[in-house]
Amino acid sequence: MNHKERLKSYDELPLVLDVAEIQQVMGISRSSAYELVHSPGFPSFRSGRLIKVSKRAFFDWMARSREEGGAP
Repeated sequence: MNHKERLKSYDELPLVLDVAEIQQVMGISRSSAYELVHSPGFPSFRSGRLIKVSKRAFFDWMARSREEGGAP
């Protein structure tokens, strides 16, 4: 997915997201996206040198954060 493309739906996202896709979904800067994926409780994992997160885990994390009153 080109980082400049506009997302139209949840279904357009791949099953496993990278930091650039997290950045795009959240509408945050690159440095904020890296800060987020390194924060405690965020469901990221490493695949070699790359940081990844499953789409389902990411959206579950966002829902929990909203329910708990935190800012995703």
